Amino acid sequence: MWDDCYERKSLLTPASASKLCLSISNVITNWLKSLPQEIIPNILIRLPIKSLIKFTSVSKSWNATIKNPTFIRTHLTHKLNLNDQSAPHLLLLHSVHSEGLSFPLGVRHITGFKQDPYSLHFDNNDVSLFSEVEFPAGLKKEMINPCFRVVGTCDGLVFLADDLGRYCYNFVLWNPCVRKYVMLPKPSVRFSTHGGYEVCLGLGYDALGKDYKVVRLTTLLEQRSVFGGRCQTLAQVYSLANGSWGRLRSDVPPCGVVNDLGQTFVNGAVHWLAVHLEGDDVNYFVLAFDVGSESFREVMLPKTFKMDSAVELRLSVSGDKKSIGLFVRCKSETDCFLDIWVMREYCVEKSWTKLMILTPQGPERSLSKPICFRRSGHEVVLQLEDDHGLVSLDIVSKQFKSFGISAGLVCSVDSYEESLVLLDRENAISY
Repeated sequence: MWDDCYERKSLLTPASASKLCLSISNVITNWLKSLPQEIIPNILIRLPIKSLIKFTSVSKSWNATIKNPTFIRTHLTHKLNLNDQSAPHLLLLHSVHSEGLSFPLGVRHITGFKQDPYSLHFDNNDVSLFSEVEFPAGLKKEMINPCFRVVGTCDGLVFLADDLGRYCYNFVLWNPCVRKYVMLPKPSVRFSTHGGYEVCLGLGYDALGKDYKVVRLTTLLEQRSVFGGRCQTLAQVYSLANGSWGRLRSDVPPCGVVNDLGQTFVNGAVHWLAVHLEGDDVNYFVLAFDVGSESFREVMLPKTFKMDSAVELRLSVSGDKKSIGLFVRCKSETDCFLDIWVMREYCVEKSWTKLMILTPQGPERSLSKPICFRRSGHEVVLQLEDDHGLVSLDIVSKQFKSFGISAGLVCSVDSYEESLVLLDRENAISY
């Protein structure tokens, strides 16, 4: 028998193994039931999410405890503190595979759509697979465009927008961990009401109000003459706690907010790249929206580079999640490079630090596309131009490491934290 165990041969049939697992589960459940009620939350808060979801069926009191908003937040805080010390970190990968992309009128359209799988990966050396993510079948019926776009993640919530192509108003807060999602009501600013527009979106958490909020900045394209040649930008904020959009706000600083160049949630604020247009000059900066106070502020970019038509910018969260990073990519006939910056001290302009300059690599002299910083802080995720494969670049050693993943023409890589958020929401749709 011991030889069999040593050789990892199971002496149990599948049926007997199932009975054994059920028996162990019953023993643990009965033991927990026998404990004083006041210490139950302290024990539950240390359990994994899959176990907690199962334990909601143990009793009404356990169900009420686990679905209590305070418990959900405390469980997440405990996990975040643990993760800062030793637990593994996760990355959510969304990869859109298609035949090509087109840009009519500057809007990105997917042509020949094939598939767009979601998957979770460990943010480790090999970026090994943690799990495949099942997409809700009900959401597929709601889509107008071929697939959703991942705007960003926050505390286990994935913010999806149906905007890869035509104007659309399907926005979703989705927690794949608890298999629930919330469809947001349609905002009041639409093409039918305000004409053509450009839009930027963001998701963040209001720590004081204990509420998750979506902010939508809509730049109206048909009102330039009314505002002295400038477009007016309106802001709307959706509250998950209230389940509705707040009043329209017109106090956005006069600027153009650039879509699809990365949005970040750092230090209680959502950030986007924006631009001041002063004559022929184009001055980029970071527009920040404080989720708690619902107020705007401007964060300056490094002054050591100049913008022209060949320069592309992308905003990112720094590796330690405490500040912002910036990728400056230039592809012109005379110059080709990728600068990687990080703001060492949040909101302190002088703390912008250039980490490295990357020049074209390989025999074809291609320049990879930047996606995000990794948790280590000294590595960034890039996408190759030729086969769209994902690689990690070590900023210190300047070495590349392939993930062995071809991410498609459109992809996103976001940090992800498993949580119980939405488990308590009665209006959330289960699947």
